[in-house]
Amino acid sequence: MVTETMLDIKAIRQDPEFFRRGIARKKADPELIHQLLTMDESWRAALAEVERLKNDRNRASEEIAKKKKSGEDASESIRLMKDVSDRIKLLDETVREREAAVKDLLLSIPNVAHESVPDGDSEEDNVTLRHWGEKPQFSFEPKHHYEIASQLDIVDFERAVKITGSRFILYKGLGARLERALANFMLDFQTEKNGYQEMFPAFIANADSLVGTGNLPKFGEEMFRLEGLPYYLIPTAEVPLTNYYRDEILSIEQLPVKFAGYSSCFRSEAGSAGKDTRGLIRLHQFQKVELVKLVLPENSYAELDSLIEDCADILEALELPYRVVEICTGDLGSKETKKIDLEVWFPAQQTYREISSCSNFEDYQARRANLRFRRTETSKPEFVHTLNGSGLAIGRTLAALLENGQQSDGSVRLPKALVPYMGGIEIVN
Repeated sequence: MVTETMLDIKAIRQDPEFFRRGIARKKADPELIHQLLTMDESWRAALAEVERLKNDRNRASEEIAKKKKSGEDASESIRLMKDVSDRIKLLDETVREREAAVKDLLLSIPNVAHESVPDGDSEEDNVTLRHWGEKPQFSFEPKHHYEIASQLDIVDFERAVKITGSRFILYKGLGARLERALANFMLDFQTEKNGYQEMFPAFIANADSLVGTGNLPKFGEEMFRLEGLPYYLIPTAEVPLTNYYRDEILSIEQLPVKFAGYSSCFRSEAGSAGKDTRGLIRLHQFQKVELVKLVLPENSYAELDSLIEDCADILEALELPYRVVEICTGDLGSKETKKIDLEVWFPAQQTYREISSCSNFEDYQARRANLRFRRTETSKPEFVHTLNGSGLAIGRTLAALLENGQQSDGSVRLPKALVPYMGGIEIVN
């Protein structure tokens, strides 16, 4: 049988039009649903035929045994049974091939956007929900974060390229300390104030884990694979944290699960040539604190609201102006049912840049990773809903601190919340 993964095949059979409309809102081809159902029907027809033939073979075996026991000639029955067995062998292979085709199609179909998500074609149609904080006013032309970092000698861009290549960086001195301070501050904040369990995962994951979160097969080109090995560098701690309970059944008392995991993140940035080539915004390796939740289905949108606030709390504690943006259907990823971005203000660019994405996947990832729970000891297992949010991307946070905290003398004033993590240092100069 096709295992319960990705979208619910039973639900698609019952209401294909709902899924056609749903993926069309995400600008995906609704014909995928027709292709899936056609292959599904073909698979089920082959499965029914092979099961009928196996029943015929069982009956024939009983008849052959009876004939042998009574001394009758069973040669013709044996010949016919051999023909049936050969037919079964061929059909078994057909069933496996069609089952695999159904699974591959399910893996390629995006999740359905929640009905509350605004329709739109691109990021231009995203909806700003609210703003927080006052944008800093300067008596001078504000510098870009990479200019400030170079002048303060806290990030070495050139030698990082020499050591590794483009889109890698090397923090040094107070830059390295600031990177570490931000990670510790974010983890302490989420564990002590918002009730998350701290996790420190491996930075390498297997293909099953990446299929579980929806990174494979669709986003394979955006990841780094270890040559000659069945492993990938993780694009985010979402992968290991979401897969922590893969193929397990939780009790209702264990929910919600709330993980806060720090990791390096590795992304090839395929298709982003020429974008943000300078600075800390778009790198092949960066650090991030990721928040992951496994929750009861009926609570998942309330949990999304609280997840957004948990990430926004960090920005407010760091005194960084930001806005909250709801992502429209045309800009929504393949996995999410709903996504809210937090965008931080960058004075030199006079624009907001995404620093956290908070997403609800409903049971899309849970089906792929077989993440289930029971309401009672005897009830049928159900799929959890999964959510995640960046809490936060550390490099972008550091860049925002440099730009928003820059002073006329070239120094950078740090927010009060971060000073204890910097050993009392208030000014980077």
